[in-house]
Amino acid sequence: MSATAKGQTGRQGRKAIITCAVTGSIHTPSMSPHLPLTPDQIAADAIAAAEAGAAILHLHARDPKDGRPTPDPAVFMGFLPRIKQATDAVVNITTGGGQGMSVADRLAAPLAASPEMCSLNMGSMNFGLFPMLARYKEFEHAWERAHLENSRDFIFRNTFKDIEEILRTLGEGHGTRFEFECYDVGHLYTLAHFLDRKLVTPPLFVQTIFGILGGIGAHAEDMQHMKRTADRLFGDQYQWSVLAAGARQMPLVTAAAIQGGNVRVGLEDSLWLGPGELAKSNADQVGKIARILRELGIGIATPAEAREMLALKGGDRVTF
Repeated sequence: MSATAKGQTGRQGRKAIITCAVTGSIHTPSMSPHLPLTPDQIAADAIAAAEAGAAILHLHARDPKDGRPTPDPAVFMGFLPRIKQATDAVVNITTGGGQGMSVADRLAAPLAASPEMCSLNMGSMNFGLFPMLARYKEFEHAWERAHLENSRDFIFRNTFKDIEEILRTLGEGHGTRFEFECYDVGHLYTLAHFLDRKLVTPPLFVQTIFGILGGIGAHAEDMQHMKRTADRLFGDQYQWSVLAAGARQMPLVTAAAIQGGNVRVGLEDSLWLGPGELAKSNADQVGKIARILRELGIGIATPAEAREMLALKGGDRVTF
């Protein structure tokens, strides 16, 4: 029985980890006035999300001049120390980055910061953002339209060699553990391959991702299939978490929580709080899912509890 399945028995005191993905590299400034872009905005939004109940903060950086995604470690260092000083939340830095970034680009900030956790996409994939072009007639910056259109011919690259490099340099070299981002069933099998080779060690934090064009859909049956597969592959060696893109965010993460899962929300994954209502901050989304969890009788894991659940090295061993 998996660790998540044990949570379905109704045992009193089960707690769920809330991850908040603060800004990401998908949405563009013209899509919402509430998307944090500058280091000041990212720091303030991340701190407020932690105060609302997020134990883990998943972080990308944006060029403060025009909001485009950037891998620049100097930009990351404009908000990482401030977040650490203001909250005990686990800092999770992307290794996914954004379009056009090499593996070296994507590793630059994590290697400089030596964080407790990083995201790690478990394979190469089409990553289609171009359908969003139909929703927006005008863009504030020229790069935004190109960013969406270019995704029509973009493959996010993470080969087996790339993944091995990230595991070696960050995992072995820095004691960083990973949010294993699995966008489809094959990604679960890729993770199982690395587990078999002992290049990753339990407990695995398996983030199953739904609703990105190029990955698995955001139907409840898709989620069940991913969970059944993860249960079979990883047994009691993993912690299950769910994120869903766009309008499916809250319904799907709520369903996952009921089944013993952890949850991820944030403006990287969805700009919305409810139908037709933009979230005014990441804290809005964190606060909403925290209320839902409490009403379901599910506790909210603190950062210290998340560290224990995921066997993290501790915030005193980072370099920011």
